[in-house]
Amino acid sequence: MTTLIDAPPSDADALLPPKKKQAGGGLGQYILVRFLLIFPTILILVTMVFFLMRITGDPITAAMGGRLPPDQLQERIHAAGYDRPLLVQYFEYLGQLVTGNFGTTLSDNRQVTEMLTTYGSATLELAINALIVALLVGIPLGMVAAHRRDHLPDAVLRILAILFYATPVFFAGMLLKLVFSVWLGWLPVAGRAGTRTELSLTALEAPTGIYWLDALRSGNMAAFSDVMSHAVLPALALGFLTAGVFLRLVRTNVIGTLGKDYIEAGRSRGVSEYRLVTKHAYKPALIPIITVMGLQIAVLLGGAVLTETTFEWKGLGFQLANYLTARDFVAVQGIVVLLAVIVAVTNFIVDIIAALIDPRVRY
Repeated sequence: MTTLIDAPPSDADALLPPKKKQAGGGLGQYILVRFLLIFPTILILVTMVFFLMRITGDPITAAMGGRLPPDQLQERIHAAGYDRPLLVQYFEYLGQLVTGNFGTTLSDNRQVTEMLTTYGSATLELAINALIVALLVGIPLGMVAAHRRDHLPDAVLRILAILFYATPVFFAGMLLKLVFSVWLGWLPVAGRAGTRTELSLTALEAPTGIYWLDALRSGNMAAFSDVMSHAVLPALALGFLTAGVFLRLVRTNVIGTLGKDYIEAGRSRGVSEYRLVTKHAYKPALIPIITVMGLQIAVLLGGAVLTETTFEWKGLGFQLANYLTARDFVAVQGIVVLLAVIVAVTNFIVDIIAALIDPRVRY
């Protein structure tokens, strides 16, 4: 039996059962929470770096101990304030970071901020190049492996993905140099560009420090060709490391998507398997790629240290190895803090992009 409710339209909503509140918050709240999480993350990383650098003692003793008489060494320690309580040094260091003051390097007496801006663009260029290689290699091969699941191409590509990820960056770099530079002579052995190209690009007004971008801005195609020829091998060595992760991730997610109901409905209508993979299944499979990309940025920055050392690519990784050799912990601390900030901010950006593409991540 149906009961009719005679009520004015204005009072009708009051008679209906209460609506359940939607779990979670909106996009604005999600962005705000993720943004606020950046600051404790950076603070924890900075604190860990500071106290780990102090385990071996003060930076001046670590860098110059045994090379200076004890009285001069003590004078420098006192002048730098490293004889004060550790907590006092820590809070003073936090105050300097807020103002953008990372200190002065001990080995070459230059501002850490200047060093970071000088060499940071080279590391950024290498990371961009490697990420492009990883996306261009990992995503298409992952789709091929999913399309040819449990066949020979799939088995070969899965083994290739393991090799990509398991091969050390420096070993891959040496192999690439041996084959393409020494045996074939196709590509340069090391460096970011030839000497003449570097001089012409650094002489530009307001250069970005990213050589291929500066070459395009100036319209110097000869310099652009030289820069790209130097960038190929380092980008391949570092990009293959991440390409292996992307390949396996895309394969797994495309295979999972191919079992969905809407894909089966497409098959029943006679849609080809190739079209199902390339037009319908791969887009949902890219969402995990975007999520993992933030983590892979940290892998790329870590691999940049070995890649830059292998190819004499003068970026932050190359300088970090030099400063570690010189035991210049002030410079090392500045570089590690900057890399930590980059990783934290990159993960924030990736989280926002993932939330815009797939609203489910907000709940």
